[in-house]
Amino acid sequence: MPVHYQVSGATAVEISASVEAGVRAGELGAGAPLPAVRALAQTLGVSPATVAKAYQALRQRGVIETAGRNGTRVRHRPPVAASRSARRPPVPPGVLDLSTGESDRRLLPALGPHLAALAAENASPIGYADAGVLPEFAERARERLAADGIEAPAITATSGALDGIDRLLAAHLRPGDPVAVEDPGWANALDLIAALGLRAVPVPVDDDGPTEGGLRAALASGAKAVLVTTRAQNPTGAAVSADRAAALRAVLRAHPDVLLVEDDHAGELASVPLHSLAGATRTWAFVRSVSKPYGPDLRVAAVAGDEATVARVAGRMRTGAGWVSTLLQHLVLRLWQDQEVAAAVAAAGESYDRRREGLRAALGVRGRTGINVWVPVPDETRAVTTLRDLGYAVAPGALYRQSSPPAVRITVSRLAEADIAPLATAVVRAAGGVGSGIFSA
Repeated sequence: MPVHYQVSGATAVEISASVEAGVRAGELGAGAPLPAVRALAQTLGVSPATVAKAYQALRQRGVIETAGRNGTRVRHRPPVAASRSARRPPVPPGVLDLSTGESDRRLLPALGPHLAALAAENASPIGYADAGVLPEFAERARERLAADGIEAPAITATSGALDGIDRLLAAHLRPGDPVAVEDPGWANALDLIAALGLRAVPVPVDDDGPTEGGLRAALASGAKAVLVTTRAQNPTGAAVSADRAAALRAVLRAHPDVLLVEDDHAGELASVPLHSLAGATRTWAFVRSVSKPYGPDLRVAAVAGDEATVARVAGRMRTGAGWVSTLLQHLVLRLWQDQEVAAAVAAAGESYDRRREGLRAALGVRGRTGINVWVPVPDETRAVTTLRDLGYAVAPGALYRQSSPPAVRITVSRLAEADIAPLATAVVRAAGGVGSGIFSA
């Protein structure tokens, strides 16, 4: 694939800055290939070592990635601000967009009545000294987690799940440290790990969560942290079962100093019981965001864990953003206490289950929870292109994979139940026939 953007510079700093400028302008979009080191060195009239140093700096900051024979490319979500139009490829008119990974906006609770109630309270503005985690927010979060079997010695709030994970990893690890992460796994987490200068160590996933052997191998290789999605794993829909949780806890107990981070982003939407790993190591955190059940603009997550771990997160929050808006915390409290909202969230979860199960059964693939279906395909590019031509936009599995086999991710939130059969027919055609449905080796 030709590279149209002309990288410039005579030093490693100038070359890396030129690549960043291309990313900011949208001329080097997600997945855009970069010239080989020797080819770019020859074009710029510099030594290969200079280009290699520039690429190394960009890799360490998570802007680019090197993928073997596929060469060097811009990461899916490089930590460089770009124009909004450059962030995501446009979906052609008339194509049903099943690539977003977002909730169905029609099923999100209405915030207007609760915002109006907050305004009517006419509470006095708070100052810096009074800001922070509201005691009532922490107490209510503690009660909700306790109902799922999570006994939290300490709780704080962060601006969403990824913000919490960011602060946890940054507070405990140093650049170059390995992190055991699910493969396939959440693309945003993989990008965050790269941006922090950490190294992702893949742990295979099956329908019951990370495999025991995969976790054991990752820890044996020196992983200093483990990131696990408890339910509704993105992209596969896996959920940690009771037996798997017991096996993983046994593996983790042999590594008591490893940081364990659990992401339960689906929360109240999940239709399967929670089987947590919390407390299997001395240093642990359980993160539950409100974005999926209540709306992505509610940038709030409860972070529970041992006292030292939570104190580190709260401390980093205080020296940076300061705190999660108390207005948002009050709004989330109202949503948590509204029985009509609870019923609406439960109904949304049932709707996602019907759509996911319908598509999963039609294709013969796995995935017990969540809003995504992971479909193995022989060739991702062919499958994505063919489905687009047939009227469906799906996400290529390369965004979520490290070493697991090719696949595509289909989000069911915009899928009507009447669309399931024609979509399944289109997927089979695009994939050349769906295989066993085992989405990870």
